[in-house]
Amino acid sequence: MHQNYGFRLFKVDHNSRHAAPRRRGRRAPVSWDQGLSGRVGVRQPVLRKKRRRRRRRRRRMEVVVFVFSLLDCCALIFLSVYFIITLSDLECDYINARSCCSKLNKWVIPELIGHAIVTVLMLISLHWFIFLLNLPVATWNIYRFIMVPSGNMGVFDPTEIHNRGQLKSHMKEAMIKLGFHLLCFFMYLYSMILALIND
Repeated sequence: MHQNYGFRLFKVDHNSRHAAPRRRGRRAPVSWDQGLSGRVGVRQPVLRKKRRRRRRRRRRMEVVVFVFSLLDCCALIFLSVYFIITLSDLECDYINARSCCSKLNKWVIPELIGHAIVTVLMLISLHWFIFLLNLPVATWNIYRFIMVPSGNMGVFDPTEIHNRGQLKSHMKEAMIKLGFHLLCFFMYLYSMILALIND
């Protein structure tokens, strides 16, 4: 016989609604390597995927930037060759000074804009070495265009091109620009191939 001590003896049904909640054990501490967020198995792969997508987008943008720079550099090379040929024709008296200067002045602004666009693209894409390499030439083009005296036909003026050795200085400038653009062409080509391989 069970003795009655003033309280009931009952069984605890853990499956019932009013049963006392079970004690849960402590969670294992999440290490820093398992992820900065609390969800170890969910958020870490998501973060990795986001990082990979950002890297892919950045590499694709680099490819686009270098392809555009390569095409722009090809146009600038052809312009430099055109300047050299036209100035050499003037030096050999195949054309007169007025027609030579009118031909060359048409392409001064396109050359300035093309070089300025490449310089700004390198600044935006954070290619500091190529930006600093292009900056002096772009600054010189802008300075030369701004400092044209009033009354002149343009950067190339027929009344002054034969004076004070301006023809030779223009020829030297065109040759230097041709060498510079050839150097930039191979740099852009190498950078484009590298970006394509990494992509």
